[in-house]
Amino acid sequence: AAAIAVPPANALVKGNAPPPKSKGSDKLKCTNVEECQAQAELRADEERRLAEENEVPASVTAGGTRYRDLEDGNTDRDARLVKDGDEVQLYYKVLKLGKRSYDGISGEGTVVFSRGYGLEDDEKKPFDKSFDTFVGSNSNIPALNDALLGMTVGQVRRFAVLPQKGWRRPTAACDGGPGGKGTGGEIRTDYVVVPTATMVEQEACFDMTKQPFPTAYAQQRRMAQRFDQSLIMEVQVASIK
Repeated sequence: AAAIAVPPANALVKGNAPPPKSKGSDKLKCTNVEECQAQAELRADEERRLAEENEVPASVTAGGTRYRDLEDGNTDRDARLVKDGDEVQLYYKVLKLGKRSYDGISGEGTVVFSRGYGLEDDEKKPFDKSFDTFVGSNSNIPALNDALLGMTVGQVRRFAVLPQKGWRRPTAACDGGPGGKGTGGEIRTDYVVVPTATMVEQEACFDMTKQPFPTAYAQQRRMAQRFDQSLIMEVQVASIK
C-alpha cells in the first residue's frame, strides 16, 4: 500500500511572546554625589562639543557685534534693507545667557524684559505693542544700532550685547566688565567667571537712559543686577517706516 504523507503539525500558541532579555542600561550609574556630578559634567561637555560642531558660525557686523539670524525676512531682490537713520518698528527680547550658551549667543536664555511678545503685564497679546526708534540714535544701546543694519522686514536676529555696547556708562571707572579694560577683580554670571573684570558701581554705571529699557520696576531691578554682564538680544523688524 502506498504511504500517506502526513503534513507537519503547527501548534498555535496564544498569548504574548516573552519579553527580550535586558541588555542593561547604557547610562552610567553613580554611587555618590561626586560621581554623579562628574558624570553630569562629562555629559554637558559632550553636549557642548556636539553643539559647537553642528552650530552655524556666528557672523560679525562691521561694528564688531556678533550675531546669528534666526529667521529670514523679506527675501525679494528689491527688499528694503534697514540703514542708518531709518525709523523702524521692532519686537524684541533681552535675555540672560543660559548655561549652554558656549559662544555668548547660542542656547536658550531667560527673558529679562521684552516688547511685543505678550510677556509683559501691559501687553494683552503678542504684537500688541512695539518699540519704535531711529537706527543710529544716541538713545539706543550701540549693539542695537549696529545689529539692525542690513535687516529686512520680518527678519529675526539674535546678537550679543556686551556691557560696553549695552547699558553700562562709557567711563573709565565703569569699564571693568567683559571686554572692558578693568584693573582686576571678577564678575560672576550663572556659568562664567571673567577674571579680568571689575565689579562696578551700580548706580554710577547703570545708564537707565539707554533704550530699549523696561518700564516695570521689577524688570528694572533685574537689569540693574545684569547690566555689567554679557546679555543676548533677539529683535524682529516689524516695519521700516
